[in-house]
Amino acid sequence: MAAVEAAAEVRYADAAGLPAALRGADCLLVWDFLSRAVEPAFAAADRLGWLHIASTGVDNVLFPAMRQSDVLLTNSSGIFDGAIAEYVLGCVLAFAKDFRTTLTAQREKRWYHRETERIAGRRAVVVGTGPIGRAIARLLAAAGLQVTGVGRTARVADPDFVAVQASSDLHKCLGEADFVVAVAPLTDATAGMFDKAAFGAMKPTARFINVGRGGLVVTDDLVEALQGKVIAGAALDVFEIEPLPVRHPLWSLPNVLISPHMSGDFVGWLPALAELFVDNFGKWQAGMPLRNVVDKQLGYVPAR
Repeated sequence: MAAVEAAAEVRYADAAGLPAALRGADCLLVWDFLSRAVEPAFAAADRLGWLHIASTGVDNVLFPAMRQSDVLLTNSSGIFDGAIAEYVLGCVLAFAKDFRTTLTAQREKRWYHRETERIAGRRAVVVGTGPIGRAIARLLAAAGLQVTGVGRTARVADPDFVAVQASSDLHKCLGEADFVVAVAPLTDATAGMFDKAAFGAMKPTARFINVGRGGLVVTDDLVEALQGKVIAGAALDVFEIEPLPVRHPLWSLPNVLISPHMSGDFVGWLPALAELFVDNFGKWQAGMPLRNVVDKQLGYVPAR
């Protein structure tokens, strides 16, 4: 960030100091992507032209006043694609190879021979066909899975998916999947899309993996589906409430893998986020087009 500090007056602020820091500011870097401090401070942004957030998801800064403003919004798309894809493949393998039972038996010093599943030839449905969804599809396909995407519109010919189905056909697609991966952005159209009906449309042997946003899921419906064996398991990296409360039933379900919103956080991710912002700041100063411009009506960076 030294290059930015050398070229501009930089103000650092927490939530309480953000309104004062925004007065007269031309651009805002939201480093804490979980923070909701921007909305209550936004009225003080009297000359803001650009907001950059250090995450792929923009739902915490895409409140009505921001959406309706002329402020340009960019995100950190591209940083986390490969890491999240690796996490998803790891979850698929952990379920298929039953690593939880293996580790439990090892702790108990118990020789427990059994058979496990193959993943080659199995079907995965990736809900969300942006860059992260495509990275997931490529890695799962390389491991032998047949991967279908679910996006806004259907497409037969696609470089990364066997096919892309329209979101209106989601439930039909879910019924064909052995693994369902949620990576869609959180928008008005996607909030709560994985509800009781969606889980009911899945096979009882299906596993659900959420690396998108917690708000994509109706959590109580997921708990009910897991407890009732409507689906076979879930790997969850994101939740409606974070941190997940210690008394939440998801913690104690034997068919659930939980990680604390870290699926994309590889060694070196923070410098990578900073480098992306510095690069965009240089473009901003030079009057050049910025990377990762978000369509504020859609809620994500449109595919080119």
